[in-house]
This record gives sequence, C-alpha cells and structure tokens, in this order.
Amino acid sequence: MIATEIEARLRAELAPLAFSLRDDSAQHAGHAGAREGGHFHVTVVSERFTGLQRLARHRLVYHCLSDLMQRGIHALTIDARAPGDP
Repeated sequence: MIATEIEARLRAELAPLAFSLRDDSAQHAGHAGAREGGHFHVTVVSERFTGLQRLARHRLVYHCLSDLMQRGIHALTIDARAPGDP
C-alpha cells in the first residue's frame, strides 16, 4: 500500500521518463527500524532533475514524500537522474 502511494506521488510530481520502485522491506525483517516502516529503493529519471546536483535531486524526492517519511518509510535509497545521465 505504501509503495503504491510512493509511486503515485513521484509520478505526479516528477513526470518521470523512467521509474522503478523496489520494496526491500523483507530483507530487513527483524531489524529495529523495520517496525518503523518499510525500506524502499527508487530510481527516477526526470527532466525536473536537469541542472540539479545530487543533493537537490534527493531533496526534491524527499519533499514529494515528506509525510510518508514519518508514517511508512523507514529507509529510502534514491537514484535520481536527469535524461542523458549515466
């Protein structure tokens, strides 16, 4: 359910040319943080990232998901790329 919300928000805000979301929560079962929310890995290729440094790209993703970071996401790995980035 939280993965669906993550995808919907990032697609709506960033209009990605490419998008993938992986739920890695099962790999962290039993860890203390697993009780606080899921572990996710997101890859987003978006025009919105053009000209932005890595930190600014991550901040943009976090802004889209800000309230979810408090209620459903414990860890988020972000691969944010502009079109043409390696």
